[in-house]
Amino acid sequence: MIRKKGIAFKLIVSILAGVSVIFLAIFGYNYLYSRNLIVKYVEENAKNLAGRTIGQIDKVLGSVAKVPQNVAHVLEDTSCTADELETFLRSVVRENDEIYGATLAFEPYMFDSGKERYAPYFYKDADGDIRFSNLAGESYNYLNADWYQIPRELQHPVWTEPYFDEGGGNIVMSTYSVPFYRVRDGKRMFAGIVTADISLSWLQQIVSSIRIAQTGYGFVITKNGTFVVHPDKKIVMNETIFSLAEGRGDPALREVGRKMIHGGSGFVAFRSTVTEKMCWMVYAPSKASGWSVGVLFPQDELMSDVTRMNRTVLIIGFVGLLFLCFVIVLIAQTITRPLRLLAGAARTIATGDLDGRIPRVKARDEVGELAESLDYMKVSLKKYIEDLTEATAARERIEGELKVAHDIQMGILPKVYPPFPDRPEFELYAMLQPAKEVGGDLYDFFFLDDDHLCFLVGDVSGKGVPASLFMAITKTLIKTKATKGISPEAILGSVNQDLSVDNPSLMFVTLFLGILNIRTGKLIYCNGGHNPPYVIRSDGTLETIETTNGMALGVMEDFLYQSKTLTLGMHDTLMLYTDGVTEAMNERHELFSEQRLEDILLTSVDTLPQELIRKVLEMILEYCRDVEQTDDITMLAIRFNG
Repeated sequence: MIRKKGIAFKLIVSILAGVSVIFLAIFGYNYLYSRNLIVKYVEENAKNLAGRTIGQIDKVLGSVAKVPQNVAHVLEDTSCTADELETFLRSVVRENDEIYGATLAFEPYMFDSGKERYAPYFYKDADGDIRFSNLAGESYNYLNADWYQIPRELQHPVWTEPYFDEGGGNIVMSTYSVPFYRVRDGKRMFAGIVTADISLSWLQQIVSSIRIAQTGYGFVITKNGTFVVHPDKKIVMNETIFSLAEGRGDPALREVGRKMIHGGSGFVAFRSTVTEKMCWMVYAPSKASGWSVGVLFPQDELMSDVTRMNRTVLIIGFVGLLFLCFVIVLIAQTITRPLRLLAGAARTIATGDLDGRIPRVKARDEVGELAESLDYMKVSLKKYIEDLTEATAARERIEGELKVAHDIQMGILPKVYPPFPDRPEFELYAMLQPAKEVGGDLYDFFFLDDDHLCFLVGDVSGKGVPASLFMAITKTLIKTKATKGISPEAILGSVNQDLSVDNPSLMFVTLFLGILNIRTGKLIYCNGGHNPPYVIRSDGTLETIETTNGMALGVMEDFLYQSKTLTLGMHDTLMLYTDGVTEAMNERHELFSEQRLEDILLTSVDTLPQELIRKVLEMILEYCRDVEQTDDITMLAIRFNG
């Protein structure tokens, strides 16, 4: 459809399309580069922020862990009374701000053989005062608690999963438990657990202090995936990252949870469980506790500046395209207006009005050159039409003359068949199809007396009017020279002498001439450089007539021709032709050839002359198809009946 539009429209569309592609490419590159830059910046800052947060957590947990470790070393080497232990334990809780509470929980009968359990516990109340609680009472069985059982079985210090300690501190806490041992009867035996409890409120304060844009947040999960810190208080201590993934049908969240509990770290795209927005999340483990910290950065909020900038760029680009469109329209009008005027003038000239005025174009650019060319074309067309009119008239005269020449040429050739209906001794048919209006081939046949039929086929060198004139001269000379009792070599010798004496154009003619005795079948012939004819015998064999080694007529004066004799049997057929038959070419420039002609003749034993010639002509036309005929085609066939 765009092909039917004007130049102005095409200029606007093509230029705006090109500029738009360039603009979109620049805009896309700028957006992607800015986005990747921000993602890289966010990733670096996220890792730094997560690292600082984990560093704060590990610092607290590390300082807390050292206290029970030191106490365990002291207890392994020192025996103290209950008062001394409780006084020491109280001072430990009082002197360490990070420690919420601490206990010394002994294995049954390991502190006092007369007392099964002993586990004094000191902790801080809401006012910061030190309180005491006996964990060895009937209401609390510390021997079954995780903080006691797990390190006892593992035989190394552990941080317990967060829990609500009823009967102890009565708060959500995590405990660092350190086993200690004593030697009895020469054996090192498990003696008990030293603990240091921390309230998770400080952890919540650290993580909650993370502020990223408006909706970014941090969270902490334990080694089992339990949420310890999260903005949604409902899931803290009630959900794991895996139960949350199952409820949401989110396999990506489950995969991230697996990596987090196995101590992995990374930076991934993540959908917030609070806002449901896409975020970037960095996660890393705490070396002290094995817990994992995750920090979420909302993508839309962090990309808001880039989005705003790109929106501004789009608006500026759109306004620029509108301005460019306006400029293109102005430029196109200065070009298309004179072009429209010139197009109207061209249409006027096309109708044949060569006197119409060509619009003046002041500009010396391509449009001005077009106007000058159009004016020059108008003048040239006038002259050309005048010349063409004269040439057409001359050509029509020539074509008329050629048509008359064609009619005259065809008129001097025999064209009534059968030519001798009262002579049953033979049947004869001939045809000539010139390549142009007039040609150089010739044929003829006539009686010398009642028993002798003279016939001939010739081919003049060249084509057109000169060849046709030479052909007419040759035919006339032969008709004049051929009389009763004269031999074929004498006829050709006499005609050759006449043609050679005054032949400034150096034209020549190949000729086969024969004299047939229609009663006996005896044939006397002379060949002047022509294609050897064929004899189709009645028994189905095909013979090529022996040549007489004669030269084409008109080439050399005083050339001596020789005749030879051949006898035709009953129903034998003599086939004469010119080289226009065998040298006809198809579209691949392949000749029809003597072989194809012979193949046709071998299948035409009982074929009458007229049918034979028509058959050969049809095969030639089929072989050449749409290829223009380049040479005259002439054939003559005589069937001897006896």
